[in-house]
Order: sequence, then C-alpha cells, then structure tokens
Amino acid sequence: MIFPLGRPPGLCYQAGDLTSDKPLRIGVLGSGKGSNLVALADACESGAINASIAIVLSDVEDAGILKQAAQRGLAERFVAPGKFRTKLDETAEAACIDALTEAEVDLVALTGFMRILKGDFLRAFENRVINIHPSLLPSFPGLEAWKQALDYGVKVTGCTIHFVDQGIDTGRIIAQKPIDVKIDDTPQSLHDRIQAAEHELYPATVARIARGEVAFGGF
Repeated sequence: MIFPLGRPPGLCYQAGDLTSDKPLRIGVLGSGKGSNLVALADACESGAINASIAIVLSDVEDAGILKQAAQRGLAERFVAPGKFRTKLDETAEAACIDALTEAEVDLVALTGFMRILKGDFLRAFENRVINIHPSLLPSFPGLEAWKQALDYGVKVTGCTIHFVDQGIDTGRIIAQKPIDVKIDDTPQSLHDRIQAAEHELYPATVARIARGEVAFGGF
C-alpha cells in the first residue's frame, strides 16, 4: 500500500511549469547501478507516467546508471564532483545546473545520488528536487538506512519520497510505502525488498506529480 502525503490532489502552487497536461521532462541524478532509473524510464516509455527522461547525470564515471541510460538511448553525462567527499564543489554544481537547464527539465529526481545538494542548485530548481530514501522518514535518515532499521529492531520499515532541502533527508514527505521486517531478515534481504518497494513507489509518485496532484509551494 502506498501512502501519499501532503495537500489534496489537484493543488499545485508553482504555476506554469508543472501541469497535468504538459509532459514532464525529468532530470535524473544517481551514483549507483540505476535500478530506480530503469523503473522510471520503463514507466515513461509505457505511458504510465506522462513524462520523459531528459537527461541522466552521475558523479561516478563508471556508474551503472550511466550505462543503463546509454542502453536506453537517453542523454547521459558524467560530472566530475570535485574535491569534496560528500557534496559537489561549486564547479560541479554549476555544471549540473547548466546540463539540467539545457535539457529543459521540469523535475529533478535523485536515485541513489550520494552527494548533498546545497545552495545554488536548490535555488535553481526550488521545490523541484525529489529523492527516494530507504526508510520511513523521519526514522533512519542518512546512509544504509535498512541496516539502521534492522539494528534498531523495528518491525516495519519501507521507503519515502520527499522534497530535497538543505538538510539530510529532512524535506517535506510526498509519499511512503511500508514493508514488514521479517524475523530472519539480513541487511541484504531487507534491502532487496525495500528496493522492490522503491521501484513501485517512485514511478507511482512521479505519475502523481505529472498529473498535478502534488503541491509544490507554500510549505
């Protein structure tokens, strides 16, 4: 079961760009293998989402997400992240902004992007950056959330889609999908089931955004 959160359907407070009759152009940022990109791209291709993937960016030169994009004929680009370990430097951030702007994206979707986005990037795409996180936020933000949940002993975890703000996994929640934690779960088995839930939740939520069912401003 998917739990959409936020204002009622039909309210979209950022006028002019995200509308229910205009196909969305999505920019995807990722650092890993790209399984959520595949889920989004397949949903766009099938018509389940009124959208297209305009460009895929990664901070990892040999990331699987770039290979997945290339196999699907999607525009893709490696952006050297710069000198910092956990965030993009100013040059890299500017390069991402330029690439996404040139691709005329309406929405930026993070899929396992392992660097914090700050400042100019969030101002350039204000209230237009979403992320998927492998826990039921606000519980277990940060890295390896499925291990955190297992170590803590919770009986239910899941995944969350939220807007990205200046904090770490602190932005307004859009939707969540819970899953039960099994008594014999390992970190890998739990992570696998969370990822399967992500592959359902992300396309369903982006489809809601494309239909104008998610409020973007005034929160």
